[in-house]
Amino acid sequence: MTSLDKPTEDTTAEDTAAADARAVTEAALFEAFGGLRGMIETVVPGLIFVTIFTINKDLHMSAIAALAVSLVLVVVRLAMKDTVKHAFSGVFGVAFGVVFAMMTGNAKDFYLPGMLYTLGLALAYIITTLCGVPLIGLILGPVFKENLSWRKRNPGRKKAYAKASWAWGLILLAKCAILFPLYWWANTAQLGWVLVALKIPPFLLAVWLTWVFLAKAPAPIDVFAEMEAEEKAEAERSAAAEATGGRHRRDG
Repeated sequence: MTSLDKPTEDTTAEDTAAADARAVTEAALFEAFGGLRGMIETVVPGLIFVTIFTINKDLHMSAIAALAVSLVLVVVRLAMKDTVKHAFSGVFGVAFGVVFAMMTGNAKDFYLPGMLYTLGLALAYIITTLCGVPLIGLILGPVFKENLSWRKRNPGRKKAYAKASWAWGLILLAKCAILFPLYWWANTAQLGWVLVALKIPPFLLAVWLTWVFLAKAPAPIDVFAEMEAEEKAEAERSAAAEATGGRHRRDG
């Protein structure tokens, strides 16, 4: 082995570890936020509503069609035995919008629950970060099998979660700063098309920034593996103690 071999091997190992960390982060983000399919399920009901309303200005038909599409997406998920949390969240969101719009008779109110949810989520990201428990860490901690270990034992990771939560909060606030004035000043079709256009790009930006911050952060601490190792060690200690006690009894 030459003197150059060792650094090359170390560099390769570091690159492999970095690639593995990025792959784990990408998989976790995909699982937590639903990936491409989750984005489609989020966009389609609103797109159906605004398309039908733009054509015929019929609130009831638009609302029923949007709700029906949301239910179909859930049924497809169930038929494929896939996770339904993202589809169900879409159904609840559409259902609330339908109820609001039907109660007030104002088609723009179909979008109001989702807008209020976005505002509340933005504030939640910012407030939890200011309190030292960034929301994105609470969301992704179980996905990474680290739970809340990042709060006390992994400060570099906590810092990354804080940055990501700030990114989510500010991006969502910027989205609200566009939508709420339109709710008051624009007509239903204008608000609907802008809202559809703003569904995916801010989300992708926030996910990308989260990936950037976490890819550079220390690796998560697998608390489940630690618990399993501790249980295994305890079992081995118990077995050794029983074996020692048995020898003492025989010797006695």
